[in-house]
Amino acid sequence: MAGEQSGTSRPAVDGSCWLSAAASLVVGAAFFALWFWLLPAWLGFHAETERWRWLAAVPSVMGFAVALRCVWDFGWTGRGTPAPVAPPKRLVVVGFYRHVRNPMYVGFAAGWIGLWVVFGHTSRAAIIIAATVAVGVHLFVVFFEEPVLRKKFGPEYEEYCRNVRRWRPRLRGWNKPE
Repeated sequence: MAGEQSGTSRPAVDGSCWLSAAASLVVGAAFFALWFWLLPAWLGFHAETERWRWLAAVPSVMGFAVALRCVWDFGWTGRGTPAPVAPPKRLVVVGFYRHVRNPMYVGFAAGWIGLWVVFGHTSRAAIIIAATVAVGVHLFVVFFEEPVLRKKFGPEYEEYCRNVRRWRPRLRGWNKPE
């Protein structure tokens, strides 16, 4: 039962898995689209001609791929979405969540940092905005997300927190003992 609630076992494949995964991907796509639409102008992004900058496209694409996979895991395993109004019904401890508690944020940060290097021209205002967003995300995680998860999943989430760090990934993924 604990494995089933935590998402560590494979959920039964039925219509609700596909519906949850599809809903999660729609919410994730809307979130990505919103940020891709809003942030480039604020951060002064525009294409650079220096070829070395395009090397940063690799970690950028990988970071966004991690975030997208996490959106999928919320829907498929957690049977919910990344949106607080329709959160996962199960604690998601699969995929990248075995390595770090907030892989969606970490992946998203890596993606944006990579884009920032590719497109360049940072300004003091952009750095202040990025730092403010990072602090805001940290405070949101610490004072909203984690208390909600503790209340919803109790000892199971506490054990997860003891074994998986908030921001710094583990090299080897954590497996919940059965």
